[in-house]
Amino acid sequence: MKVDPMEMLIELPGGARVDAQFGPYLVQTDQPVECGGEGSAPTPFSLFLASIGTCAGVYVSDFCRQRGLPTDNVRIIERIEKNHEIGVISKIALDIQLPPNFPDKYREAVIRAADQCAVMKAIENPPIFEVAATVVPIA
Repeated sequence: MKVDPMEMLIELPGGARVDAQFGPYLVQTDQPVECGGEGSAPTPFSLFLASIGTCAGVYVSDFCRQRGLPTDNVRIIERIEKNHEIGVISKIALDIQLPPNFPDKYREAVIRAADQCAVMKAIENPPIFEVAATVVPIA
């Protein structure tokens, strides 16, 4: 099935699995065994959290590449703090770990680069969500 570039096809292949098809990609998700799944893939929420760190990583990587800086020993550690009273995430911290030879003059700039992450921008300026249900004939 051909999917519009601005659409994702979400399918329920069985059990607690839910998959997303977009472009040439298939992203599989599952729930942990203790939540009724098989633990065969990350949870959707884990992928959401990973998208924040990996998106910041794209911006850090681009920043380094544009300046001819190696990224061999650059890592980002993402830490999540949860408000257990209401069961939501209260803070996401990204620690960009730089090697000792990383130029000091670029330290603040690499942070600003990570702050340009499109996923973080989408969270800061959330879209409107609209959910509908449509009955479609089986082909």
